[in-house]
Amino acid sequence: MNAIPKKWLQFIMLFLASLLMTVSVAACNSSESSYVKSLSVTSGTASAASLPGVNPGMTLEQIQSTGKVRVAVPDDFPPFGAVGSDMQVRGYDIDVAREIAKGLGVDLELIPVVGNYRIPFLQTNRVDMVISSLGKNKERAKIIDFSIPYAPFFSGIYGEKNVKVASMEDLKGRTLGVAQGSLEDLELSKLPAGTVQMKRFASNSLTASALVSGQVELIATGNVVAAKLIRDNPDKQIDNKFVMKNSPCYIGVRRGDTNLLQKVNAIVRDLKKSGKLNQFSQKWLGEPLSELPTV
Repeated sequence: MNAIPKKWLQFIMLFLASLLMTVSVAACNSSESSYVKSLSVTSGTASAASLPGVNPGMTLEQIQSTGKVRVAVPDDFPPFGAVGSDMQVRGYDIDVAREIAKGLGVDLELIPVVGNYRIPFLQTNRVDMVISSLGKNKERAKIIDFSIPYAPFFSGIYGEKNVKVASMEDLKGRTLGVAQGSLEDLELSKLPAGTVQMKRFASNSLTASALVSGQVELIATGNVVAAKLIRDNPDKQIDNKFVMKNSPCYIGVRRGDTNLLQKVNAIVRDLKKSGKLNQFSQKWLGEPLSELPTV
């Protein structure tokens, strides 16, 4: 049998590698890989200190010593992070990462990471922190520590400015579109029968199109979907009426990195106070920064 030419062998290896790295895009409240779950021990904490190269509690000192902070960011989840036409990653999370590095007084190394690899990269010291549309839940809190919230991620009611609603009660008699089986659909299904006239569509894109075409007065969707809708249809003057369910994004650090966490929290507070987080929200999400929890 003839040997496989070297160039074809390289192509096959690259193709297989790309398949291994192709995973589902994770939103702010998605689950992690089985690797992450294996780090959670019966005491409710992860033994990060037992992993090679990991020295919990000393990350801030290491960052200051090397003059560089390594940050895991998304490159496949716009508008939080995606590769632009110049082949550079850009988005809300990337802008925040730059401000964190500036606040720490060090250079920034962006490390694109797909959703399920965010926490493993942190735990194995491939990055110093995660700024990648990361939500907070009990499972993750056993493994890593979280900053205060830095970005909104929520389900809301959207429609044109002339449609005046501000609460669930105001939806009575309105025609509302929603993607069938979505989180928003499940939330609205809890309302008493007859509260709102629901129209279910097969996807978020069809739900958005229904609003633009006038099939429905309002839609219930996530703010990321709404950001694209607002950006693509400026003449419709679509805005957020109210938030249905809130699941903001946090910066993740290793358990025990208390000094780094305190520094990051201080920087995030300054970004919020200065209005920069609001600027990022307007720039990438198409609307003012929504109220974020203080813890």
